[in-house]
Amino acid sequence: MKDLTQGSIPKHLISMAMPMMIGMFVQTLYFLVDLYFVGKLGATALAGLSLAGNAMFLIFALTQIINIGTATLISHAVGAKDQLSANGIFNQSMMISSAIGIVVCVIGYLGANSYLSFVSQDAETIVMGLRYLYWFIPCMALQFLMVSISAALRGTGIVKPTMMIQMLSILVNIILSPILIAGWGTGYAMGIAGAGLASSISVVFAVILLLYYFKTSEKYISLDFNQWQIDKTSIKKLFAIGLPAGGEFFLMFLYMATIYWLIQHFGANAQAGFGLGSRVMQALFLPAMAIAFAAPAIAGQNFGAQNYQRVRETFKWSAIMTCSLMTLLTIVCLWQAELLLVSFTTDKQVIMISAAFLQIICWNFIPSGIVFTCSGMFQSLGNTWPGLISTAARLLAFIFPALWLSNQSDFKIEQLWYISVSTVCFQALLSYYFLRREFKSRLLPQRL
Repeated sequence: MKDLTQGSIPKHLISMAMPMMIGMFVQTLYFLVDLYFVGKLGATALAGLSLAGNAMFLIFALTQIINIGTATLISHAVGAKDQLSANGIFNQSMMISSAIGIVVCVIGYLGANSYLSFVSQDAETIVMGLRYLYWFIPCMALQFLMVSISAALRGTGIVKPTMMIQMLSILVNIILSPILIAGWGTGYAMGIAGAGLASSISVVFAVILLLYYFKTSEKYISLDFNQWQIDKTSIKKLFAIGLPAGGEFFLMFLYMATIYWLIQHFGANAQAGFGLGSRVMQALFLPAMAIAFAAPAIAGQNFGAQNYQRVRETFKWSAIMTCSLMTLLTIVCLWQAELLLVSFTTDKQVIMISAAFLQIICWNFIPSGIVFTCSGMFQSLGNTWPGLISTAARLLAFIFPALWLSNQSDFKIEQLWYISVSTVCFQALLSYYFLRREFKSRLLPQRL
């Protein structure tokens, strides 16, 4: 356990954010490695991978329920010096994660074709997406156990073990991808299906190592199957915090699926271009997101210990550091967007669409930093509903104008990116307003 109620907040943010950033980068690399090798198979394969990969947002939505609920409740228990409650929450989280993972496997195999057919009209793109998903679904199912363990450790202030294990996992993925996708050394190329299989094998490897670490090293909280009995009170608390946070990612899944559906008439190149650009954007966001995601553990422990001034200081430093990084990323995208893309595909049209996306969408990077920071603080306070409301408002503000424009004769794909920028600015203002209100009602009266 690491006590975050004492010491320098900026140092705590950096010390926790660095391992988290590496861990998040490793998670993103699962998909970036696939993008690199599948991109060599052509635009249709890249489009199929992008459409199938969007299903991960749905998985993120479900894992966030476990992630945020577990980390928040355990950090509060740690701050209050209540080890018994922390251990109970962890075991309830592991029980729920195991059950949801099984359900995801069943629904994934039954519903994959329906989802891909809805967001694409290109038969070959759908076939490619299915080939990838059928081997990638085990990877999605196992995410729940990984998230449960990582969130529990993060709630106690420990992040380095998960980082190291994830690094080893991505090395396995990098080694297997060219072997399975391109047939290096074997002469048997699975194509896009090999990308899904490589990811699934690497996640199995990571889960085994995480469980081994927890069994042999972690002392503050431990795996106890005797506690794998339904505890309605603990589950209710976990879902009360986690559901709104999961809802945010579910709305992001709807947002991405809506864009894929709106641009399907522009062809596979357009969907591949958007998919590539959005994945590169997510990779760029990692440093800022790591800081924003480190803040809840720090603020959560201080909130549990009733150190309200340190909660406010955590927000201040998190916002400064996150928005500073986002400013640098905005400059990079305006200046060298194409350089970020050429490693993944040689298709000039795909690169052109992706570059245009990044050069426009980068204007919402700083507002996105504010959104990330506010969401992290909502988690630390144990009330994630404001984050869900602001995300829902943003989605509605995007969908209605986007649908109207898509029915116009002069509709262009770039118009969607401009709408997205304006709606993220709106969401940032709304999230900040909600956070000020939360601070006034839940902390001692003091200026934000």
